[in-house]
This record gives sequence, structure tokens and C-alpha cells, in this order.
Amino acid sequence: MSKEKNVLVAGANGTTGRIIINLLKESENYRPIAMVRKQEQKDFFEKENVMTVMADLEEDLSHAVKNADKVIFAAGSKGKKVIEVDQEGAKRLTDAAKKSGAGKFVMLSSMGADNPSISDELQDYLKAKQNADDYLKASGLEYSIVRPGSLTDNSGTGKIKLKEKLDKQGSISRADVAKTLVEVLDGEVKKNKVFEIVAGEIPIEKAVRT
Repeated sequence: MSKEKNVLVAGANGTTGRIIINLLKESENYRPIAMVRKQEQKDFFEKENVMTVMADLEEDLSHAVKNADKVIFAAGSKGKKVIEVDQEGAKRLTDAAKKSGAGKFVMLSSMGADNPSISDELQDYLKAKQNADDYLKASGLEYSIVRPGSLTDNSGTGKIKLKEKLDKQGSISRADVAKTLVEVLDGEVKKNKVFEIVAGEIPIEKAVRT
């Protein structure tokens, strides 16, 4: 009798999303469900033996969360549909997850989402992330909200610096962000907490549990 929990990954086809899917595949506790928008993305994941569900963050999502025990929101519109996807899409998925009885919702947010005015060019995006985060916090779902510094494509070190509020901006690899998101799926880890991460010296498993 397998006790693996199904984890729906919104944004599975993104760079960070694909890393998350691979980590979940390798994990003993979780099974990924890739949420994708296009048939060719579905084909890609199915070839990799990953369960997939076709869904669009701008449409109804009730079918997408049907078998999900937990949810990771790692989707992003890359600035193209900040309100529709980064904000409303996240809210829509929060609602659907709550309705379906999902156990935990892990939100990939962004450093600065607590104070969108710090950046002129990113203000709209940060405001959308702030709204999505606040919505999740008020939803009654169990959550962890992860706010990384600027993302790089460097290989992961498995080590981070984590604080509720870091004193300065910094960067972090997508690989280490993905690993952090998977680590906090555990119900008791950073339960109902919001925190920031950048590259650092502390192993991720330890950083999220201290």
C-alpha cells in the first residue's frame, strides 16, 4: 500500500517546475502531477511517466486538483499576464485546492512581495504576488509561502540562507528554490509561514526546519 502523496505542480513546464517534477519523482513520499496547458507538454511529461492534467490558470481548475493531496504553485506569466496568471490564477488554484480538500499549498512567491514599491519595474508583478500570498494566507488552507531572491540557472548547492525577512537582496538558483518548495510540502515544516531565501551555507533540509 503506497503512502505517496500526489502533488499537483502548477507551472510544471517552467524551468523551476521541471526541476520540481524531477525531485518529486525521485522522492519516496510524493508523486508529481504536472499541470500543463498544451498537448505537447502533456506528451512530454507522459513520456517521462509523470501523471499530467491539462488545465489553464485562467479557467476552471476543479478537475485539476481532484487527486491532489498537496499543491505547489510555481507558475508565472513572465510579466505577460501578471493579473490573470500570477494573481488571479494563484487565487483560483487556492480556491480549487481548498474545495477539494488538499492538505497543503506551497506558494512560490518573490522577495519584495511584502513591499511592492521597492521596485519600479517589478512593482505590478510584486503587487500581484502580494495579493496572491495574502489570499492564500486568508484561505484557511495550510500553507508555506516561499520568497526567493532573484533566480539564476546556476546548479544548486543544496544550501540556503533563510529568514522571515532577510536584510538584503540576493540571488539563488532555481534548483535550490525547487528543493526548498519540495522540502516544505511536509505538513509540519514552515506551516503557515512566509519566509525569504537566498543562496547560503545551511543545508535546505535543516534551514526549513529550524
